[in-house]
Amino acid sequence: MKGTRTIIQVENLTKNYEDLVAVDNISFEVREGEVFGLLGPNGAGKTTTLEIIETLRKPTSGKVIVDGLDIEHDSWKVKSSIGVQLQDSGFYPDLTLVELLKMFAGLYQVEIGDPIEILKKFSLEEKNKSYWQKLSGGQRQRFSLATTLIHNPKIIFLDEPTTGLDPQARVNLWEEIRKIHAEGRTIILTTHYMQEAEELCDRVAIMDQGKIIEIGTPHDLIEELLATGFKRKREVKKATLEDVFLQLTGKHLREE
Repeated sequence: MKGTRTIIQVENLTKNYEDLVAVDNISFEVREGEVFGLLGPNGAGKTTTLEIIETLRKPTSGKVIVDGLDIEHDSWKVKSSIGVQLQDSGFYPDLTLVELLKMFAGLYQVEIGDPIEILKKFSLEEKNKSYWQKLSGGQRQRFSLATTLIHNPKIIFLDEPTTGLDPQARVNLWEEIRKIHAEGRTIILTTHYMQEAEELCDRVAIMDQGKIIEIGTPHDLIEELLATGFKRKREVKKATLEDVFLQLTGKHLREE
């Protein structure tokens, strides 16, 4: 359930790489229990912003507070309260799924009970003796979510979780994300799929060239677009979040 408490506060955040301004003085907040989408074309600064919040990169200037903790002064405490979805490179190829779960539990110093029960939550119990590289794309992403939740974090970061999945696998993963959200967790999501953001997110921030250019609920952003007199070329279709994105940035998202 969404609350009114701010669980992530980003104030005047900037990240420079020599002459490149990757993140340009942005401010926003994430409320406890919501799914917050960070959207933008390639190079917009989304991933850099997430990595700073996750304490993986240091900001050039600005302030980020995560669940009451300053990311620069309390980075280890922040790490213990968040879950970050790992990509393929984060898993050892010579360990079974059960062995990987035990390894992650050891890294976080938590007790997990029966690993098969964890796999069962993600419909992976029959793959318990399988290796990471033998899984399908959808199975890999579901297992990645399982490892992200191993230490019961309050805040989950998902960076393009369904990229490369076929449409059915993408819809299946949406259901897993909804289950995680229903447990009361806060989710910060980046995606190139506007339908995904429209389906999952309570609010979204649209970034371009390191700046946030709009924040709101998908419904409100679409209504604001329609209020400007916008009309689709195909009148049979209603306006979507992708129309909002294209109108604001003038850029098409990559096609998978």
